Amino acid sequence: MLWGGSNGGLEVRTSAGGATVLRGRFPYSVPTTLQGGRERRREVFQARAFGTSLADGGDVHLLVHHDFDRPLASRAAGSLDLTDDDDALTFEARISPELVDVSHVRDFLGTLRAGLVKGISPGFRVPQGGDLVKRDGDGLIRVVRSADLVEISAVTKPAYPAAQVEARSWQVSGVSAPNTAIARKRWRA
Repeated sequence: MLWGGSNGGLEVRTSAGGATVLRGRFPYSVPTTLQGGRERRREVFQARAFGTSLADGGDVHLLVHHDFDRPLASRAAGSLDLTDDDDALTFEARISPELVDVSHVRDFLGTLRAGLVKGISPGFRVPQGGDLVKRDGDGLIRVVRSADLVEISAVTKPAYPAAQVEARSWQVSGVSAPNTAIARKRWRA
């Protein structure tokens, strides 16, 4: 699974009844630099990249730092709403007062209130044909046109982890690499 990242915004509110509501957004059409240097690599999500995935009604979780052992909400539980539009993937999660007593939720809310958790990072898979890699004057750019959303996480540093870069295909569309294993090794840090 791959991860994305954005400082698109994370908002928290607590109701008089003790429920906590989290809202966030992962903006589209905002390129992210995954690797600088001579052969710069960037990635951008097209508008509604998660639309097909969300329309199938499958379960998606809101997690703390991509950890399925630290869930906050889910579509199946009825505590997570997701919207995919031209500007962003947005979510609203409702954390019940009972869940606030769970240690990882209490810890998460504490770090959120302290300003240590600010970013949104989707966990996704790109189906075959769901992306396009092209070369421009700034290096390579991967355009994600369609992706299957597995989870979305609240994170301290919304960035694409270096370990995940090698899992992405960086072959320019229409050009075949003679030996992709050699190319992957060349890109590892």
